[in-house]
Amino acid sequence: MTDDKLMDFDALYQGKSVAVGDGGEQLDNIPWRLDGPQPVVVEVADNGEFTGPVLESGCGLGDNALFLAERGYEVTAFDAAPTAIEQDKAKAAQRGLKVDFVVADATKLDGIASGFNTALDSAMMHCLSDEQRRDYLAALHAVCTPGALLHILCFPDTIRALFPLPGHTDEASLRRDLDQHWRVDRMEMRGYATSFTREQWAATMPPSVAALPAEGVDDRGRVLIPIWQIRAIRA
Repeated sequence: MTDDKLMDFDALYQGKSVAVGDGGEQLDNIPWRLDGPQPVVVEVADNGEFTGPVLESGCGLGDNALFLAERGYEVTAFDAAPTAIEQDKAKAAQRGLKVDFVVADATKLDGIASGFNTALDSAMMHCLSDEQRRDYLAALHAVCTPGALLHILCFPDTIRALFPLPGHTDEASLRRDLDQHWRVDRMEMRGYATSFTREQWAATMPPSVAALPAEGVDDRGRVLIPIWQIRAIRA
């Protein structure tokens, strides 16, 4: 489940143009389509910070889950958009990878088995309101094992010109909600890779968004935007 006021994610995955927010700018493509895993997720894996079984929240295009499956992890990945899940299942079949892709409501996780040693949230949690976020973190706690690691990439409040975030994502608000069920042991600002070069970003985004404070570009020339990187341990 994500806040309906943000955008129609299922329509976006169907290739349709969707409005961002209530009557906001039209989005004609998927800014997070990298055709591969998010670089920060690769970094976390390279550092040995995943232990299976792994649960990915809001898996979207499925690239992070498929990357982890290639690394040999047992992976379950869910999203609220049925179109994304069907596309992800097709990708897994084409590549001969085993990932349990399912449609689920993040605030309830009905139908998701328990016993996960690691959970990954790569840019999903900021799609939730504060109340939904608290329900989500409680649901994650319920399906994870004692001492499980939770890795989160979450846009800060400063990104509101790009996405009209339904919840508060300043450091104090995030720590407040996480601390109910998780112990934060790392929280820092990183760069989240988009599918845009600087030129594409400037040409595609409205001026208010194009002027956002950026974290530069990665080694492939893709624009990086600010995102919280959080690691927490199940309390």
